[in-house]
Amino acid sequence: MKYRLTTKVWRYSLIALLSLITLQTHASDTLHVVTHNRMTVVTDPSQGNNHYKAWGVFPYKGQNIRSIKLKLRLGCPDDMRCADWDYKDHITIRRTGGKEGESQDIEIGRMLTPYGGAFGKDWTFDWEVDITDFSLLLRDSVEIEYNHTGWEPNEDRGWTVTLDFEIVKGKPAWEPISIQKVYDGAYRYGDPANPIENALRPVIFTADENAAFARLRVVQTGHGMDKPDNCAEFCSKYRAVYFDQKLIDRRDIWKKCGENPLYPQAGTWVYARANWCPGDLMQPDLYDLPVKPRSQHTVDINMEDYTSTEPSADEYITAYIIQYRKPAAKNDVAITDIIRPSLKDAHRRQNPANMQPHIVVKNMGALPVTSLAISYGTKGFEQREYNWTGKIAPAATAMITLSGVIDSKVGQNRFEVKLQRPNGKKDKYTADNSLASTFEAVPRQDGMLIVYLMTNNEPTHNSYKLKDSEGNTIRERVAGSLKANTVYRDTVQLAVGNYDFTLQDSAGNGLEFWANPRGGRGKLRLLNKDGAILKDFESDFGSSVSYAFEVGAPVAPVTDQSSFGLYPTRTNDTTTFDYYANFPHNVEVQIETDPGNKVVEKQKYEQIKEGVFTYDLSRYPKGRFYLKVFVDGEEKFKKRIRLKE
Repeated sequence: MKYRLTTKVWRYSLIALLSLITLQTHASDTLHVVTHNRMTVVTDPSQGNNHYKAWGVFPYKGQNIRSIKLKLRLGCPDDMRCADWDYKDHITIRRTGGKEGESQDIEIGRMLTPYGGAFGKDWTFDWEVDITDFSLLLRDSVEIEYNHTGWEPNEDRGWTVTLDFEIVKGKPAWEPISIQKVYDGAYRYGDPANPIENALRPVIFTADENAAFARLRVVQTGHGMDKPDNCAEFCSKYRAVYFDQKLIDRRDIWKKCGENPLYPQAGTWVYARANWCPGDLMQPDLYDLPVKPRSQHTVDINMEDYTSTEPSADEYITAYIIQYRKPAAKNDVAITDIIRPSLKDAHRRQNPANMQPHIVVKNMGALPVTSLAISYGTKGFEQREYNWTGKIAPAATAMITLSGVIDSKVGQNRFEVKLQRPNGKKDKYTADNSLASTFEAVPRQDGMLIVYLMTNNEPTHNSYKLKDSEGNTIRERVAGSLKANTVYRDTVQLAVGNYDFTLQDSAGNGLEFWANPRGGRGKLRLLNKDGAILKDFESDFGSSVSYAFEVGAPVAPVTDQSSFGLYPTRTNDTTTFDYYANFPHNVEVQIETDPGNKVVEKQKYEQIKEGVFTYDLSRYPKGRFYLKVFVDGEEKFKKRIRLKE
């Protein structure tokens, strides 16, 4: 299968790259190396792997590198729809030093693809991970491989992949000496005839004569569905890490997915898994190990004892030892991220925000950081000062919550942060002490708010709370106080100020989830005094949804919002579509086959603002369909129906 880079694709790619680069800005010398530029990737069902290789030119070996981030963007191809399944993809350094150079086979990133069956044509999502530990290898000409795994059909579905290496030039906080592979493979878990510890044997390494510490970098995900515990994807088992025969970490290889920023997805995206979630660029586990020059050491990873009656589970583990010289400075900090306010996809759950900025600070020095002066604020408004105290160990990071309201004007704004005086001392490297993020102002509305909540069959899971900027609770409904299948319309009169509304679901499956038909379907909207939509919430939201807003003048005009719902999406006969909008529109509903895209039913509704419509699908054969909704000719909603499955 061949693909051409059309003018349309090139323009799209340029816009995409610019947006990747400009969401946050450092006051530093930054280079972007893009190896895969909106490259279309599909599966190879005959092999289960499909390798996409490309070359990049990185800084030469003598040039200082302060940090490297791998930024990854997925999108839907122009001539295909987004792919369906949550497959495990690997980003590796394949070769260094040119086409005749040395083979490396070093995994620098692992992407778990989302369930993309319901994503629209313009869908994209961005992730990033710090890969500075591989700066020794990312030099000169490097071949990067994106290995897309899986077995789904490849003729009508796939992804576009962009890999952007953001390289900040400057003196490294710790100069790397060497990289050694410790573990790399799919390790069978639960086989009584061949226990996993036969493969996860202790590994010995010798410290370099200039080494001050060694970093163990581990990425691990569990896959497979065995008996009796559904390992390794859906079982929680602990992992123990040993250094020189001493236990340094023990934790469950488990991750809850109800707060995944990429939602909703077409499959079982809310289910907790073995250290990963669908739509997830893995973040490594890092262990900094003290060493002395020329000393010998042992690292060892052990898994909880487990025996399967039908072994098929695999733990996919890559682990590396990176040795470093001593830190270049005693007192050195960097701001690595602004979580709120932000436009980053990974921070969607926390934004738009109007209070309590969240930032991430990393200790780049040799001494623990116990105090820090932070100046921050929105450009064009008064800057604030915050004197932080606490403890950040060397090479560790901390999320710091700043006080106060986030000032803004209507539209996009720029939030700026500057770090100063770590431990009351001068920072030895100031180029990464400042960071700015672009963000969208929260909406401004009048003081009357109507909370419209239609509960589902399991209302004991739900509660909501409305708070002001001081943290005071203005209105709430506590867990256990709601009745099933009931409509609540709570009217609240609010004073001028900033507010945050949050609805929680303790079961982690929202007000609706297709794989939980017993739960039924609920709905949440915030309305103004005239009943117009201020905010419509997706019912398939996982663990929580939030909405920040401001009460004051001038009030923003009512926007052209629409609300869509389809339930049930797993049925033997009927399904019901509901529609609610602020203004009347021409609405067309199409039901089409999947695969094939053959329209089997079409209904038109002229100039409607709301309606509930039921469709009888019992005459169609078992299979999957899409219900698509077009508003004034533009596709606005798409959801998969599983019929008679």
